[in-house]
Amino acid sequence: MPLPLDGVTVVSLEQAVAAPYATRQLADLGARVIKIERPGGDFARDYDRAAKGESAYFVWCNRGKESVVLDLKEAGDRALLDRILARADVFVQNLAPGAAGRLGLDADTLRARLPRLIWCGISGYGDTGPYRDKKAFDLLVQCETGLVSLTGTPETPARAGFSVADVAAAMYAYTGILTALYERERTGTGSAFDVAMLDALGEWLGQPMYQTLYGGRPPVRSGARHPTIAPYGHYRAGDGREVFLSVQSDRDWVVLCEKVLGRPDLVRDPRFADNPLRREHDDELTPVLEEAFAAHGADELLELLDGAGIAGARLRTVDEFVDHPQLAARDRWREFDSPAGPLRGLLPPVAVHGREARMGPVPALGEHTDAVRAEFADPGA
Repeated sequence: MPLPLDGVTVVSLEQAVAAPYATRQLADLGARVIKIERPGGDFARDYDRAAKGESAYFVWCNRGKESVVLDLKEAGDRALLDRILARADVFVQNLAPGAAGRLGLDADTLRARLPRLIWCGISGYGDTGPYRDKKAFDLLVQCETGLVSLTGTPETPARAGFSVADVAAAMYAYTGILTALYERERTGTGSAFDVAMLDALGEWLGQPMYQTLYGGRPPVRSGARHPTIAPYGHYRAGDGREVFLSVQSDRDWVVLCEKVLGRPDLVRDPRFADNPLRREHDDELTPVLEEAFAAHGADELLELLDGAGIAGARLRTVDEFVDHPQLAARDRWREFDSPAGPLRGLLPPVAVHGREARMGPVPALGEHTDAVRAEFADPGA
């Protein structure tokens, strides 16, 4: 069955995570993604060897693409790239600051020659301002946005457990490209746009930002507890295991007190009368909850919470997530090929009825170079 982006050609001069993850979404939707790699390849190929000898980062971000190795400092390869771009719909780059301009691949230069081309640039800090030339990687942007100051325990800050700044930028680039393709269908003309990792992650930090701007004090690090809602976090059950639960409203608080804790008197306790008070008195609230939970093992407690309509969860490891019964019941796993052989991956989150994403193979370095050179050969040579 045809996919939405069948017939769309994307050329990406990409490395690491942000641009590759964005273009992988396009490949899943049927776009032809030609990944231009420098001699030696995208350095993310060498981040680790976790996926049967392949990099977990690279496998995650690059399935369904064609790998073409070009040396853009060499005149013949630079001319080949121009011929490829002349037949492309989208160009994506996340090169080091200023590199696209030095190669003549900046938005103004390309779109003056190719007005239907959609140009997307991903950078750390944007193309103006005092940080424009500063190199940026995920953890560093997490630091600059304040995320690391929010994550961890009161004693120790911590990075988020995955490349969240890269993913944020990738998803805005992906949606920006889809928007630009839709706009071009209406106007016949391409467009150019930039995504800065600082801006993308900053948008995701909207709640703590507004709390800081107008709440009178910045959020505090609270480990696995929610910094502004209570009870919302981990609590010890009678068997020593921990259960996570979330009370989002006063109505939920009443239900928790009456149906789970067996303590309807707590509803009238002035320390816990509303959410700000419950959060302020969380140190007093926690032992009250754990005293009531001591009569139940973790599994029994989760059943009790579910029966009362209170949101709860168990803390799973990544291994346990891979074996999650909900993923198995919904048939979310598929195999795709790679240089190391078949690998498992999750279907993309948008589940379109009657159609599946194209989860193509992960390319070996330069696997498609010869075929693309032949396809885009100079007719005058």
